[in-house]
Amino acid sequence: MPISHDVLPTPIKRILLIKLRHHGDMLLTTPVINTLHRQYPDAGIDILLYKETEAIVRYHPALAQIHVIDRSWKKQGIGHQLQQETALIKTLRSRHYDIVINLADQWRSAIITYLSGATLRIGFDYPKRRSFFWHKAHNRLVSTENHGRLHTVEQNLSILAPLDIAHVDSRTSMYYPAADDTHRQTVLASRGITGDYLVIQPTSRWNYKCWDDEKMAELIDALQEQNLPIVLTAAPDKHERDMIGKILALCHNPRVVSLAGELTLTQLAAVIDHARLFIGVDSAPMHMAAALNTPCVALFGPTKLTFWRPWSENSTVIWAGNFAELPPPDDIDTSTPQRYLSAIPVDAVLQAARGYLA
Repeated sequence: MPISHDVLPTPIKRILLIKLRHHGDMLLTTPVINTLHRQYPDAGIDILLYKETEAIVRYHPALAQIHVIDRSWKKQGIGHQLQQETALIKTLRSRHYDIVINLADQWRSAIITYLSGATLRIGFDYPKRRSFFWHKAHNRLVSTENHGRLHTVEQNLSILAPLDIAHVDSRTSMYYPAADDTHRQTVLASRGITGDYLVIQPTSRWNYKCWDDEKMAELIDALQEQNLPIVLTAAPDKHERDMIGKILALCHNPRVVSLAGELTLTQLAAVIDHARLFIGVDSAPMHMAAALNTPCVALFGPTKLTFWRPWSENSTVIWAGNFAELPPPDDIDTSTPQRYLSAIPVDAVLQAARGYLA
């Protein structure tokens, strides 16, 4: 139910958005930021997130301040953690927020929402959180009843319902500084790449989201027909870099180079932004490609496609479930070494890539 004008604080001077999740999740909150900025152009919009995801929104022009929770605080002892959490609450209260929007489902986010002192505190009415305190922490709760049918972007935007916003900006977005594009050009030129190129991100932190190394190498070799250099990207994690090394060892395409582990997140954004095509598995870089409107071929296994498909019309999803039976996503052991994308044939990915490169 929309909030009546006599309840909605006016003017809206400061808004805090809370989302404590992973990199991809943070990208999918940017439509909320964009919509709030359009609706309240004179308001200062802040965000609270985990420190490791800060780069995703660091250069977003609509954000006034970014507040972080460092998950390493607890490793330094309960005393240090309490000191940092107390300082964070003090900082948030000093901002005198008119509205706090809690997109997270953790008790920690509810406590922060309550202690912020904001006039209007909006959260989701999660069935698992129906308790006195959750209701006390938020004075407006939005139903999640239809979330099972909505993409994560649409789920996030639904929290704005009480504000009765007429025009929603549903685009995801990512920004990076000019220095990162300069770095992109320098690094690629050092590898002999000065024109068009493709980006392939074969890796994920979870094996079950990855395709076979052999099939990835076969795809890279087949793409030699396009006469375009191929840039492989991955996180600095040793497991991911080792996977890239194995794929390279299997390749015969002389025009493939690796930037695995060599780029910051915003440098990676610059590389993806200028690519002719991005090919990758279900991962944060895939969501980055969608946000940057880079043509995208995304490979999916037992993931909830409704929630996590690339949020872009300039994309094609190739789902392993179209080639073999997959287990329900909720039944997956995320630590399994099994690669459920194995069912995807190379030709399906190759044909999708050709469609964008023709």
